[in-house]
Amino acid sequence: MNNKTIRSIKGTQDILPEESIKWQSLENEIRKITSHYGYEEIRTPAFEQTKLFSRGVGEETDIVSKEMYSWTDQGGENLTLKPELTASVARAYIQHNLGLVSPVNKLYYIDALFRRERPQKGRYRQFHQFGVEAFGSEHPEIDAEVIALAISIFYSVGLEELQLNINSIGSPECRKNYRIALQEFLKPHFSNLSETSQKRFNNNPLRILDTKAPHEINILNDAPIISNYWTDEDETHFKKVIEYLDILEIKYQLMPRLVRGLDYYTRTTFEITSSNLGAQDAICGGGRYDGLVEMLGGKPTPGIGFAAGMERLLLAMKNNQSKKNKVQIYIVGLGDNARGTVIKLAEELRQQNIATEFDVLRRSLKAQLREANKMGVSYAIIIGDKELESNQLELKNFSTGNQQKIELNKIVEHMNSLSF
Repeated sequence: MNNKTIRSIKGTQDILPEESIKWQSLENEIRKITSHYGYEEIRTPAFEQTKLFSRGVGEETDIVSKEMYSWTDQGGENLTLKPELTASVARAYIQHNLGLVSPVNKLYYIDALFRRERPQKGRYRQFHQFGVEAFGSEHPEIDAEVIALAISIFYSVGLEELQLNINSIGSPECRKNYRIALQEFLKPHFSNLSETSQKRFNNNPLRILDTKAPHEINILNDAPIISNYWTDEDETHFKKVIEYLDILEIKYQLMPRLVRGLDYYTRTTFEITSSNLGAQDAICGGGRYDGLVEMLGGKPTPGIGFAAGMERLLLAMKNNQSKKNKVQIYIVGLGDNARGTVIKLAEELRQQNIATEFDVLRRSLKAQLREANKMGVSYAIIIGDKELESNQLELKNFSTGNQQKIELNKIVEHMNSLSF
């Protein structure tokens, strides 16, 4: 029999209680602010048909070609653990005819995703994202709202020194013309491109603009800029987005080479960075994907959204040292006779939304008071044989050190009257 300890799989993590408090704080803030903007939560299955991602994300992407956890089940169906969420949300939008329910659907999610990439600080093979997807409006005001929502969340959780980088990649007509111009520019440099960029040259040349290779960045310094290929409608749309950001007093940096390489992306594209993360400073990416719903079999439907990695966001948060759930009262029970009263009183206080703990190890009075002090409680209630006989409990105030007697049948009312 092999008694070797089983450990977690590489690239995954256990979120222990000390860290879980920080996650809860972040999740609560996300839910609160998205509700202020009228967004509702959507939850999709952990796995989908593989073709959803190969069609919706793209066969040529690293996600689909290298990173997905896929398998064929006993029924011969090809399935994949979700590597991203926009395709899943779009699939749910189509399947449940949400466009007929409301002309505009504003959705948010908090979920786990799976990609087999090299684990590093803040990046895992099972990781978590939150994001929003807004379906139904082609107009620039929804672009501005989505960006404002993202920034509002990041500021609310204590991030500082945020930078919004923004561009427009235009309409399909614009991108078609730009793609030809970019290929023409890159042809003389083809032999100097990396193997990855050479593969992208024919299928998806816009993705070459995402390169991190210094020599390719130098080549691209003289490349044509997509704004020179905008249609009049593209230019009008982007100018309005910028105008609304100015009205909202959201600072931004125009980034003419910021693109999204997938075919369903259109017009507005953006990312938000934080200097709290150092060199790898992106915490959020988003943009319009007006062609996605149609690509997945639905009716032509405009859409825009963003996604942010939870692990990286927690790394970036300066003020994420959330305190433990504050236990307000510790009930010290002494002797067999007191135990039933302790359990009943603890439950009554908890039902009044007062966080209460009691000893389950049957320790001494001194040990229990020491534990209460360690927890940082506001009060300790002491119940022993003497207190039960007199029907008066001992209440200790930890901030002042004072003790007073309170009648057993009035203790819940008394504790409710105090401010914690």
